[in-house]
Parts: sequence; C-alpha cells; structure tokens
Amino acid sequence: MSRRKRRQGDDDEEHDNLDRWLVSYADFMTLLFAFFVVMYAISAVNVGKYKVLSESLGSAFGSASEQNPGSSKNKSKAITNKSNDSTVIRQERSQMTNVANDILHALSPLIREGKVRVTQTAHGVSIEINASLLFAPGDAKLAAESRQALGAIANVLKMQRNDIEIDGYTDDVPISNSAFASNWELSAVRASSVAREFMNNGVAENRLMVVGNGPNKPIMPNDTAENRARNRRVEVVILSNLPEAARETTLVAPIVH
Repeated sequence: MSRRKRRQGDDDEEHDNLDRWLVSYADFMTLLFAFFVVMYAISAVNVGKYKVLSESLGSAFGSASEQNPGSSKNKSKAITNKSNDSTVIRQERSQMTNVANDILHALSPLIREGKVRVTQTAHGVSIEINASLLFAPGDAKLAAESRQALGAIANVLKMQRNDIEIDGYTDDVPISNSAFASNWELSAVRASSVAREFMNNGVAENRLMVVGNGPNKPIMPNDTAENRARNRRVEVVILSNLPEAARETTLVAPIVH
C-alpha cells in the first residue's frame, strides 16, 4: 500500500490550529487582570468623597437626617442646649423671686402703708416708691426719712449682680419754680438722687442707669389728686440677666405687693 506523502502546506495549517488556544488564554488572562484591578479600585474608594456624595444625595432627596450620620448628633446637641437653657431660666427666675422676697421683708412697713409696691415679672423686679416718701413737692433733694428705706433697698441690691434701672416720673401738672424748667428735668434729677444714694450705700455705679420720664407713662389717669400722687414716683427696676428674647418666652406670674 502506498503511503500518502505529506505536503508542506498541510504541516503549516496543523501547526496554526494547535496554537489558537493561546489567543483565548491571553484574552482570559487580560479579562482576569482587569477584574482584579476593578476590585482593588473599589476596595480603595476615597471615604471622604463617598461621604460627600452620600450627604449630597440625602439632601437632594429630602432625607438628610437618614443619610447624614451627624444629624442625630446635631439633634442630641440641640436637645441638650434646650435643656441647659431651661435650667438657666429656672435658676434666674428663682433668684429674682428671692430678691423680691428680700425687698418685701426689708420694706414691709412701707408696703403696708401703700408707699412702696413690689412687682415681679419676666423682666425683673420693680420697686415703686411714692415720691412723697422721698422728696418735698417740686424738690429733688432726698428727705431725711427716705434714706433708711433706700439704704435697706441698697443692702439687697449690692449683693446681686443684676443691672438696675431707676426711672423718675411726675404728674402732668406743669412745674412752677425756678429750679427746674420742666417736669422731665425734675424726674431725671430725682432718679439721679436715688442712684447717688445707692452708690453711697455700696451699689456699684456701673450697674446703675437713670431715666427721666416726666409725666409720660402714668399708671393712673391724672384726673384726681390721689391719682396724681400715685403718678409721682420713682421706680427701681432690678433687671433680669436673661437675654431679651428669653425674657419674652419666660412665663412668670406677676407678684404684686
């Protein structure tokens, strides 16, 4: 039997067929390398950028409280601050009540006579002193008998840290003497005289403010002698240390004596 002679072209074709698996293997290795590169890139993601992305998405979809891990901390901080504010308000209110009670005790005889009235509100403690206890008509010089009452008030005030506003008031009858050109000036000098007496009794000057109101802000209509006498007064206001906004939201039942 004759043997078929192998041709040179047949050997080349067979060799090519045997080497084709190398192409598939190389493609597989390339894909496998790419896979591991992607996996490494995911494992090394920038945490900071991920957090920024997370917060931005949460804000865009209106669920920042769920997406932002710090929102619960902010909420807890707000609750803590509110609790601290409430504690400060209660302490200040209690302190002002103690001041009012000290004044009531020191001036109890004059309060019973109706010459002094003490009121506590959210803004502080007001001591209304009838001008007849302090001054002669049309005069701003303190009467001798007034110094004991003002000294008793000063003994309470100098132990506190609150600012003090001293307001002078008159009735609406025009003043008719050469010492003062108007009721406004009379009221201002009278308030200054009370402030000076407080300083002489140890109250720090930088805590005191003086205001002259003249016939403005009457507490009674100026239609009778009794009402006009009530309007002639000096008010000593011991101001609360709370900020104005906190005073407005602090409910205090007025105490009037």
